[in-house]
Amino acid sequence: MVLPAPGSDLMLWASCFTSRIPYTALPATLKLAASPSLRFRMVLPSNTTPAPTPSALFLPAMSSTTAPSSSEDTQPTPAPPAATPLPFRPKSPAQEQQPIPAAHRPRPSDPNVKFDLPKLRLEIRDLNHPAAVHFLSAVNTSHALATAVTSVLTLLYESPSCPTTHIPPTRSVTLILRDMGGVAYTTGSDLDDDHKEIHFSLPYIAGIAAERRTDEIMGVLTHEMVHCYQWNARGSCPGGLIEGIADWVRLNSQLSPPHWKRDSSGNWDGGYQHTAYFLEYLEGRFGKGTVGKLNEKLRKQHYREKEFWTEALGRPVEQLWKDYGEKLKDDEAVLVNKDDISDDDVRLGRLRAADEVPLQE
Repeated sequence: MVLPAPGSDLMLWASCFTSRIPYTALPATLKLAASPSLRFRMVLPSNTTPAPTPSALFLPAMSSTTAPSSSEDTQPTPAPPAATPLPFRPKSPAQEQQPIPAAHRPRPSDPNVKFDLPKLRLEIRDLNHPAAVHFLSAVNTSHALATAVTSVLTLLYESPSCPTTHIPPTRSVTLILRDMGGVAYTTGSDLDDDHKEIHFSLPYIAGIAAERRTDEIMGVLTHEMVHCYQWNARGSCPGGLIEGIADWVRLNSQLSPPHWKRDSSGNWDGGYQHTAYFLEYLEGRFGKGTVGKLNEKLRKQHYREKEFWTEALGRPVEQLWKDYGEKLKDDEAVLVNKDDISDDDVRLGRLRAADEVPLQE
């Protein structure tokens, strides 16, 4: 906006107006501008462009319409067009998903069976320890942990899609290498029990012979990984059965160490390989998946020894253990060195037919 120049009539009028000078004292040229009826009108200089009205700025031009004169001229408003539905294209037979018959569902040995893996972590608390280098050079940690998880789930659970599969909700597994006594142990994390920690002894790793290092590390990891995924009868399962199942998985992952052997002395729940071989006997006697069924039973109920084994396998565990011992004796009798068998023994029928089976190592 152009402001009036000092000394002009407009400026003089403004000063008079603010000083409350009487109307009669104003010059004749200013009386019109100061008229009460035009008190709020501002006299603009001749070269000033008037501001446009708001309607010209903000309201678009609109054409005027004339209302109909009578009801006869009124026409009904046409309805909006109906929405056109999307065309339906049925799936081809190749695209249609069909249920998989139970007989054709993939088995655990099928490489197409995929279990979900938890988040896997590694924590080394002493990188300067010689065993840290031994461990990292012996195994690929990511692959080793994933393989251990897959072995456990494949052996204890039929399939991720099987209705009888109930896998514990383990969300993460952290392998912690640290300086401690013993070999290894598994525990829940401080966050909650769904996050597991496997603590592995660096001094133990340092003591493993170089030629056995990879297999022993994998064997220990597989054993401990079982504890992340097995059921424990709501805390009532005996430790011998817990550890026996863990070593049974290690045994069936082809990771048993050379010093393991079958032994029927003592009690069945001696744990570790002692119980693992007993479970392997039950697996062979009652069919594949027997140990998995025992694990599932440990999910459903508290452990009461007589009821547990009788309901699961039809007889008490003491009888099963006795049968296992007799089987070992029979196997030992069969393992006769053929070099010690003479032709006369065979000719005279001194050997039973069962004794003539091939030697087992």
